Amino acid sequence: MAVTRRAALQAFVATGVGMVTGTGAYGYLYGRHQLEVTWPTVPVIGLPSALSGLRIGLLTDVHRSHWVSHDDVARAVTAMMNERPDLIVLGGDYVTWGDRRYVQPSADALAPLSAPYGVFGILGNHDDDHDMPAALAGHGVQILKDARTRVMVKGEPIELLGIRFWTKRESDIAGLVRGASGTVVLLAHDPRRLFEASALDIPLVLSGHTHGGQVVLPLIGAVAAQKFPVASGIARHRKTIMYVSRGLGTMYVPVRVNCRPEVAILTLQTAGA
Repeated sequence: MAVTRRAALQAFVATGVGMVTGTGAYGYLYGRHQLEVTWPTVPVIGLPSALSGLRIGLLTDVHRSHWVSHDDVARAVTAMMNERPDLIVLGGDYVTWGDRRYVQPSADALAPLSAPYGVFGILGNHDDDHDMPAALAGHGVQILKDARTRVMVKGEPIELLGIRFWTKRESDIAGLVRGASGTVVLLAHDPRRLFEASALDIPLVLSGHTHGGQVVLPLIGAVAAQKFPVASGIARHRKTIMYVSRGLGTMYVPVRVNCRPEVAILTLQTAGA
């Protein structure tokens, strides 16, 4: 029996809709819950040999909400603590759209986090400037809001510099770097700050914000993250290296496709070692 052109087109459209629907259902039911622990090695130019091997736990974009449960966050926290990192960094966006109902629950779910050299955090574009940092501080997290703090590790100073999402100008970041005498690590929610960091000779940047694209399509890639230097993982610009985490939660749609939520355990290494 001959197949008409119209019938063939209808079959093609039906197949495409079925594939999209099936992929979306998988991303909703399974993809967004398939937590992955990663162990990237990050080579840092000028890193003192005493700091080579330092392990930093990076958890970002929690987005505690109706779609991201306490159990989702608790599972990530347990995975982080099982790795026993030397220092922990929280990369912002602890709730979605500043929803006050989830501020304290988000902080409470993160409460078990601890590390020998401390737990530090920054704010993302979804976080308010008062309630969220206060809730996290109540559990021992030091929030850096356009601020710098020094951590001594094996006799070597690490200068952690944390900026707000809206702090973008190189001159503003330069003011925070001025006077730093140790290895500077910029904690910036938005990975586009790689270029300002590079201009200021900051050797390492830790970021999130992209969710890894959240939906990564074969051949096309992470469409939603094309404006960033990299959707996830390592990026370099001149002498600066950056690691971007895929984060934990979701935005807009509660779906992850080919982009598992991530707890990253970074091992710093002296570049060239």
